[in-house]
Amino acid sequence: MDAIPQSDIDMPLGQGERARFFVAPRFDALECLTATFTTHAYPPHRHETYVIGTISAGCETWVARGARHYAGPGDFAFNDPEVVHDGAPLGEGYSYRMTYPSVATVRAIAEEVSDGRARGTPCFPAPAARDPEGAALFDAAHRALQAGADRLAAEELYLRALARCLVRHAAIPPAALGRESAGVARARVIMEGDPARDHALADLATAAGLSRHHFIRAFRRETGLTPHAFLIDRRVRAARDRLRRGESPADVAGAVGFADQAHLTRAFKARLGVTPGAFRAAFRR
Repeated sequence: MDAIPQSDIDMPLGQGERARFFVAPRFDALECLTATFTTHAYPPHRHETYVIGTISAGCETWVARGARHYAGPGDFAFNDPEVVHDGAPLGEGYSYRMTYPSVATVRAIAEEVSDGRARGTPCFPAPAARDPEGAALFDAAHRALQAGADRLAAEELYLRALARCLVRHAAIPPAALGRESAGVARARVIMEGDPARDHALADLATAAGLSRHHFIRAFRRETGLTPHAFLIDRRVRAARDRLRRGESPADVAGAVGFADQAHLTRAFKARLGVTPGAFRAAFRR
């Protein structure tokens, strides 16, 4: 996902504390924060956006809607737009990953999830919600957004994470999933024909004639893989062909669409059990 370098800011705080702010433009200039706080406390304030995040260590406590709330690892923290809240560490402090999606972004994803049945502005009635599986998905999405190297992965993960939040914690009814073989086939042709391209989820979904959320679900149903996983498999196959011809892993990585050689190595070894270098060497004996 696009992370604007100028907006990737480390904010020095107290001893043992850290905070990094960054922006992911593909989600309407989505503002993101990852931080560890041991003494820092937020005064009462509000946002024009949603506040959606997870705690990775420790415990955060805050007051919102007239009650005190607590969140630890495996929990979500939600604050709706314009809701006054504060925030402080409990005990030895906490680490968290937070996003601030706009109302327009959340409404758009709610409409995609519900196939247009969700109208108005979604509300998260419980400021703290237990959801270890959803929190793990959100954490992976946030890390991908921060890394900025694989934009399709970050876009797909964050949309899936936010969709899950809306269904499980904002009572947005999910639409039924039908067979979308023709649309998925069109998207497959695009990815297979140009695996090195920096594909945008919205472009692939448009080619399939589906919303982004419906496209991810339909693609997985038809192929057994998410669009991103399918693309990585296609890139690994392309890398394998080039390595057989004796090309260096460093040259192959860029040629087939990986961010760098390390990215290629992780994907290649995960699928073939050996590194690209070891695979290439077997054909040079």
